[in-house]
This record gives sequence, structure tokens and C-alpha cells, in this order.
Amino acid sequence: MKNLKSRIKNGEAVHGCWLNLGSPLTAEMVALAGFDWVLIDLEHGAGAERDVLSQLQAIEYTGATGLVRVESIEQQRILKVLDMGAAGVMCPHINNPQDARQMVNGLRYPPEGSRGIAKFVRAAGFGNNFANYIKTANESLIGIAQIESKEALSHLDEIAATDGIDVLFIGPSDLSMDLGIFGQFDNPIYTNAIKAIVKAAQTAGKATGILIAKPDDYNLYYDLGIRMIACGADSAFVAEGARALAGRLNGMKGKY
Repeated sequence: MKNLKSRIKNGEAVHGCWLNLGSPLTAEMVALAGFDWVLIDLEHGAGAERDVLSQLQAIEYTGATGLVRVESIEQQRILKVLDMGAAGVMCPHINNPQDARQMVNGLRYPPEGSRGIAKFVRAAGFGNNFANYIKTANESLIGIAQIESKEALSHLDEIAATDGIDVLFIGPSDLSMDLGIFGQFDNPIYTNAIKAIVKAAQTAGKATGILIAKPDDYNLYYDLGIRMIACGADSAFVAEGARALAGRLNGMKGKY
């Protein structure tokens, strides 16, 4: 089931996680685990743009939808991953309506945007599905704007109202840092900011997303109205599994 955009629009809870390692193998493992979507992270992840294609190919035949977080709203960065077949793009640090419009401009073909047209790319089936892809891409691609600053909080209604922005996605660490309360996720300043983001999104008929630190936080954010919820990353799964096993083995040293 890969109708992720319609599920988001219908208010369904959709669960995902980050892919930080740049590996098609861990991308495939995680995508097979039962997530609705997985996000290849080019902003902070170890992989580069050249590693996106193989990860999207690995994800393609799983039940998860492949999204990409680009490094910036530079049009060429968005264009490259869309041509590779990303179902949607997350852009960090969307701080104002100008940023939102620039993001959508890179997501959409003319006349709604200025995405360059290439026929023989993976997204268009290397030419086999070009006519249908170019006809449907503007409406089918998912635009995810990250809200991570005090400036963005001053422009929530305008950002949310931007046609082509489907999700306002909260960046907890960057947002709390910019608010001067880094990591204080129970601080009223932070929780009021979250409520304002959700309200702006709901008013505009859009969804809200967040990356949570642990599953125990799920109900808190779900009850606030957030439906696109991510938790964990391939790098964390490997590191935590390795530490747990090493610790268990080390704890057995004195027993035998």
C-alpha cells in the first residue's frame, strides 16, 4: 500500500523513520520492517546524492514509500532526487513564505513551478511512462516543509497555505535550540509552538509531522493532532543493537 499522499490527506497516521547510512541494504531492511515511509537523509546522513538512487531502488518493492530530505531548497538538489524517483521531498529550514514558494517551485513542472523536464529518467520509467508522469507529478509528489525556527513560527499560516506544501514537519532539536530551550520538550514555550504549528496546518487543510525520540512519546504528539510520525533511524538501529549485544556478552564474562 503506497498511496502515502492520499493517506496523509485523509488524516491517517503514517509511520516512518530516517535512513542515515547511505546504504541500500539497510534501506531495504528498514523498508521491509513495516514502516509506511522511510526518509533518505541528505542533510545530516552519511550518504551523498550519488547514493540515493540505489536506496530508492532497494525501497521500491517494499511496502514503504521512499522520501528524501535534501540539503537545501536549491532547485537542482530537489530536481535530482525527484528524477531518481523520490515520491516526495522534505526541505529543511523553511522559514518564510518565500522559502515555501521556492521549495514548491522546485517540486513542480511549469506552469506551477520551474522543475526542468527530462524524459529518460527513472521517475518517468526511462521514457516508458513519461506522458503519464509529467501529467500527474505535480499533484502526486509530496512536499514536506520543515519548521525549525522562530522565524517560521511567525509565518506559519502563510507557509501552510502554500499550494504544494502538504506537511509541516517539526524539527524538535533545531526548533527548541532556536527558541533558546534546547531539548526541553516539556517546556510550555515549545509545546505552545507545536500547538501553533498543528493549528496552522489544520486550518490550511494540511498535515503535521514530527520525529520523536522514543515510542513512549507517540500518544503525546498524536493527541495534539500530529499524524506523520517518525521514530528512529537505520544508524540508531545498528548502533543500539550492537551495544545491547556487546553489553550482554560482556556481562557474561564472570559467569563461566
